[in-house]
Amino acid sequence: RRLTELWNYERHDTPFREANWFFYTKNDGLQNQSVLYVQEGPQGTPRVLIDPNQFSAEGTIALRSPSPSPDGKWLGYGLASAGSDWVEFKLRDIATGEDASDHLKWIKFSGMSWTHDSKGFFYARYPEPPGGNKHVFSKIEHRKLYYHRVGRPQSEDKLIFEMPEHPTRSFGATVSPDGRYAVIGISQPGKRGNAVAYLDLKEPKNPSLAGPVRMLVPSFEDNFTFIGNIGRVLYFVTNQDAPRGRIVALSLDDEPAKPRTVIAETEETIDAARMSAGRFVITYMRDVANRVAIYHVDGTPAGEIPLPGLGSVPTVAGKFKDPELYVNFSSFLYPGTILRHNLDTDRTEVWREAKTDFDANQYETKQVFYTSKDGTRVPMFITHKKGLKLEGKNPTWLYGYGGFNIVMRPQFAVPPLVWIERGGVYAVANLRGGGEYGRDWHDAGTQARKQNVFDDFIAAAEFLVKERYASHQTLVIDGRSNGGLLLGAVVNQRPELCAAAVPAVGVMDMLRYHKFTAGASWARDYGTSDTPEGFNYLIAYSPLHTVKKGAKYPAVLVTTGDHD
Repeated sequence: RRLTELWNYERHDTPFREANWFFYTKNDGLQNQSVLYVQEGPQGTPRVLIDPNQFSAEGTIALRSPSPSPDGKWLGYGLASAGSDWVEFKLRDIATGEDASDHLKWIKFSGMSWTHDSKGFFYARYPEPPGGNKHVFSKIEHRKLYYHRVGRPQSEDKLIFEMPEHPTRSFGATVSPDGRYAVIGISQPGKRGNAVAYLDLKEPKNPSLAGPVRMLVPSFEDNFTFIGNIGRVLYFVTNQDAPRGRIVALSLDDEPAKPRTVIAETEETIDAARMSAGRFVITYMRDVANRVAIYHVDGTPAGEIPLPGLGSVPTVAGKFKDPELYVNFSSFLYPGTILRHNLDTDRTEVWREAKTDFDANQYETKQVFYTSKDGTRVPMFITHKKGLKLEGKNPTWLYGYGGFNIVMRPQFAVPPLVWIERGGVYAVANLRGGGEYGRDWHDAGTQARKQNVFDDFIAAAEFLVKERYASHQTLVIDGRSNGGLLLGAVVNQRPELCAAAVPAVGVMDMLRYHKFTAGASWARDYGTSDTPEGFNYLIAYSPLHTVKKGAKYPAVLVTTGDHD
């Protein structure tokens, strides 16, 4: 009952604009899926454009990648069923709310990127598996980049780019803000970085978007994330020679292109960056908390966007030439607040602020640092009632992930609130393998170093016991996906560590995970059993292969997805 009460609050996602339309998603409280609304300008009257809850009785069809055309005529959108990564794309007339006949299938891990003439968009797909839906669990290979023209059947889509000699590589295209280039990011299983190519969309010899695709960054050693361009100068966030990130410019007139530093690496990690109204807007992270800094295009500082407190900024949205930004902020105790900031006037105001039936003033979040097995200093957030007695008896919920450069942020969620209302302690450990301190922190929890992640989590549990937040008999550990793997490994290594464990949708067979669906794309973090070295370090912790006969295990609840 209390979970239902707290979940039943109106919440908004970060809005976005295109042409004269203003879009945002809203959940009234207990809807299975958030509803996409549209209105004419920020002050217009909102109306429902897409309600995913109407697509199935169970509410298990989710909206993915809404993408309006530059002229404001069409909204491209994806639908995914029952948690599947497979998505189908459709088009909806924004003015009338009617769907076009366009229907694209066999899409996974791809958005849409419209050309500025609004005649179509780039997207990536895989070949239809033999036997269709019967083989959606088979290994996916031979990705291809297509251009879909509005009103045409998928069979007529133009093939833009493929790498048949490298069947496991993945890629997607982003049209530059001026509409001139399609920038293609290419990733390769087992490599820590990505290559970058581009297609000149206005080249005289290229009336049909057929090519040529030119390589800009050929190496896979570092990450390059495209954020915008001014003419023939393209700007990227990269960790090349900067584990915590820097902003660089690459000129298409240089052969080969050489990154020129625009904003140098600092002690803080770059979480995200964008270009708006001739400025860089950079979300930095220091000890897992965010701040948003602004720089001129020459790299000189231009101030900050004030935030309500210590917390996280999952998204900053805005148009390339528009000075208006929308900043989404939240923390463990406070639900999402969306700020509207104008880069020209430097004015910040609250656009939407979620309200819940929860008195946050009675609780506190503190950040602590503990020492892992090898001496590494690891941060952890602990949230509980003010004045909590540390007698080693409190029910304590420890959550962890530790992988894929993903940051465990101080973000709002309802279940921990019910836990702490009843006297529990909620702790989130920022393990190696995540992106909290840049590439080095991520690399320290990958492949042969994956045991560091498990050691960090075990040390977090031991810290909570040592500092008398909990005892081993009052501790529950929790993790999802890569965090489910974390729990599987930790429970097998230390079955006496906790009273209960919830490994959700975990990767449990480390010797064969890469042979199914998208598993091969995880090899950068895990390595594979295809080499003797990989086999040896994977079998050492693989949950399926390290179960201890006769061990006194805690209570364990294992869950998976019906499309896993």
